[in-house]
Amino acid sequence: MSFSSRTKNELCRLPRGSDCCCTAELMGIICFAGEVKQNKEEMILRVSTENASVARRFFSLVKWVFGVQAIVNIRKKKTPKHANSYNLYLKDRDTVEKVLLELGLVNSDTYAGNSVVFRINQEITAFNCCKRAFLRGAFLGGGSITDPEKSYHLELVTHHYLLNKDLYNILQEFGFDAKTVLRKSNYVTYFKGSENIVDFLNIIGAHKSLMALENIRIVKEMRNNVNRMVNCETANLEKTVSASVKQIDSIQFIDKTIGLGKLPKALQEIAQLRMEHREASLKELGEMLNPPIGKSGVNHRLRKLCNIAENIKNGNLNVKL
Repeated sequence: MSFSSRTKNELCRLPRGSDCCCTAELMGIICFAGEVKQNKEEMILRVSTENASVARRFFSLVKWVFGVQAIVNIRKKKTPKHANSYNLYLKDRDTVEKVLLELGLVNSDTYAGNSVVFRINQEITAFNCCKRAFLRGAFLGGGSITDPEKSYHLELVTHHYLLNKDLYNILQEFGFDAKTVLRKSNYVTYFKGSENIVDFLNIIGAHKSLMALENIRIVKEMRNNVNRMVNCETANLEKTVSASVKQIDSIQFIDKTIGLGKLPKALQEIAQLRMEHREASLKELGEMLNPPIGKSGVNHRLRKLCNIAENIKNGNLNVKL
């Protein structure tokens, strides 16, 4: 089961709130998963979902708020996973008009041909608790979350332009910097970043999913920190080994050409130590000297040995030691 489905299942197990919040949540589900079709003979409200818990939630809410019973139709989709598609209908014209009118989804501006253009009823979402309930319904009807193990992405999808604008305004009231993009014929409001998703889950009441996402985020951050440390250590080790190889090659070249005995005593000592302790760090080499010297002193002497070797290779046999 996907993270998105687990989140919706959790939300559908929440107890019903006050009547106003039940109404707001029901409006959210209908706005983002519903469709109204009508002609002279009939008017039908259909809510479609692939989540059985969401279907039960809508069935329960519409019965609780309006005292009507939806007709349920279940179809098995022709997909590799054979997921079920749940379609819930209100087919009686008087019932549908009553539901739409009381939710404020029908007025002179909301008709477009034989369909209804959904918008958020500002009266139903007047209080913060009702705004939260509406966002919960919107997520149940048209929302999804990418698996946080892969990336952080939450989106709410609708094909109603004005509804998308109303949603954007509500999200801004809660401090979300959401983005909107047109995908095919749908308007997608989304935001990325684990902090935004955690805040949204908190607002709609999905606290178990919130904690699960936080745990995943902590593990990912720890894993990334460990990887960064390992990469840094690996890079430093490779750098140290590369420098050590170059230093040893230079010392051996000097020994074969002019001989280490012609070097100043300080350079002879550090050359001898480097040949005997090939994997030692600059600090460790400095501590072996008598008297000890720091890393910069050791680095200076070894760099001088490399320069001497380079000058000899370039034909300058009268190098200044």
